[in-house]
Amino acid sequence: MTSVVDPLQVSRFLQIYDAAAVQKGIKLSIGLDFYEYVSITRRLPTKRPTEPCFRPDRSVIKSGEGYWMLGVDSNNEVALVEAARLYDLSQSNFAEHLESLKLFYSDPSKHAHPQDSCTCTAPSAKKITGKVAYHGDFWLRKDFRRQGIPKIMAGILRGVSFAMWAPDFVCGLAERWMLEKGVLAQYGHTHHELGGAILHLVEENIVEEDLLVWLTREELRKLIFRHDRSDLALAL
Repeated sequence: MTSVVDPLQVSRFLQIYDAAAVQKGIKLSIGLDFYEYVSITRRLPTKRPTEPCFRPDRSVIKSGEGYWMLGVDSNNEVALVEAARLYDLSQSNFAEHLESLKLFYSDPSKHAHPQDSCTCTAPSAKKITGKVAYHGDFWLRKDFRRQGIPKIMAGILRGVSFAMWAPDFVCGLAERWMLEKGVLAQYGHTHHELGGAILHLVEENIVEEDLLVWLTREELRKLIFRHDRSDLALAL
C-alpha cells in the first residue's frame, strides 16, 4: 500500500528549517494543549489576543486536529508563536465556514456576539473544501524580525501539517500590510486573493479586512519533496 506521506522525506524537510531556526538563536517546539497555548500567548504584551479558533473556551479542538508552535531564545523567553488546526469541510467550503463564523466558534449561536460578522468575497474560497488546515495567530518578537524567520515558521507548519493530516488545502487569512511590506512573500504562499474576510468580532476586538492565502495538497507535497537546502540558505 502506498502512503500519501513519506515520514522520512518530511523529517528531512523539517530538519532543514529547524536547523535554520537554531542558527537564528531560536529553539522550536510543538504543543497540543491549547489551554497551555493560551496561557503562553496571554503573557505576550505586544501580541494581540489569540484568535478564538485557537481558544478552547470558544472553539473545541479535538485531539489530533490542532497543534501550536513555540520558539524561545537563549534565555528561554518566547520569541515566536503560531498555531494550526484541521477543519472537515467535506460538506462545506471555506467561504461558508467563514461567513457562518464556524471557523472561529464551535457554536456561533452561543459564543458569537450579535454584531459579529464576516463576509468573504474571494472567489477561490468556495473551492477550498475537504480536509482544510488553517494556519494563524502568527506572532514574532520585534528583535527577531527582518531576519527571514517567517519562512522558517511557514516551513515548519507546512511540514507538520502535511505529516499529520495530508490536507487537501492549507490556508489562512493575512492582513493587507503583510502583502505591502513583503511579509507574505517571505511565508511563500503560492496563492493570495483579495476579499478573504471582512471581519468584525466585537468581543475579540477584531476589525480587519484580510486576504485569503492558500496552497493545494499537491503544491504542498511538491514543496516538501522538492525542497533544496541551498534555496533556504539563499533566502535567509
